[in-house]
Amino acid sequence: MAIKKYCCEFIGTFVLTFMGCGSAVFLGAAMGGGHLAVALAFGLSIVAMAYVIGGVSGCHINPAVSFSMLLDKRMSVNDFAFYVVAQVLGAVVAAALLFAFVEGFGITDITGGLGTNGVANAGGISGAFVIEVVLTFIFVLTILGVTTNEKMAHVAGIVIGLTLAFVHIVGIPLTGTSVNPARSIGPAIFAGGAALSDVWVFILAPLFGAALAALVYRFLIRK
Repeated sequence: MAIKKYCCEFIGTFVLTFMGCGSAVFLGAAMGGGHLAVALAFGLSIVAMAYVIGGVSGCHINPAVSFSMLLDKRMSVNDFAFYVVAQVLGAVVAAALLFAFVEGFGITDITGGLGTNGVANAGGISGAFVIEVVLTFIFVLTILGVTTNEKMAHVAGIVIGLTLAFVHIVGIPLTGTSVNPARSIGPAIFAGGAALSDVWVFILAPLFGAALAALVYRFLIRK
């Protein structure tokens, strides 16, 4: 049933947002290798969910990934719409839980903003937009390539998770790394302020990067 796919996307995005943003909120740079720990938390979340829900929904857990699949004609407009709703809801619930830990239980938020994204360290809006387009392009192009190769099916989740980790290694010091509109929307709603006013960058840039990846894959790489 279609509802199973949407529920899986909700669960997967919840896990990605809670574990990824949660690692930033609770660990951040407070421990040695904090930057790498956050990157791995995002990547390992993808690996785990790929092997749990991948067979049901494809484990997009990212509107940008779903958008690339729509453009590549691997999903319908109807499925795309419901996937995005489920993904955003999953991220919002995850962010709400993180907010409850910080505000309700008095746990220190090292990021000061629930692991939200920002533009300041990337030289402003234009710099943040470009870096997010580039990082999303790399991430989504990898997904499009590995998921069409049957020989790679058994390791696809690992490849995708590692790719997400390495784009985070580059992006965390600059924007906090989004490459995923849902992951950005959830925490921004609760953090408010600049995170919420600038969240449009982290919605549009990943979608633009995903569209570019779909075009490059279709015309240059697809066999």
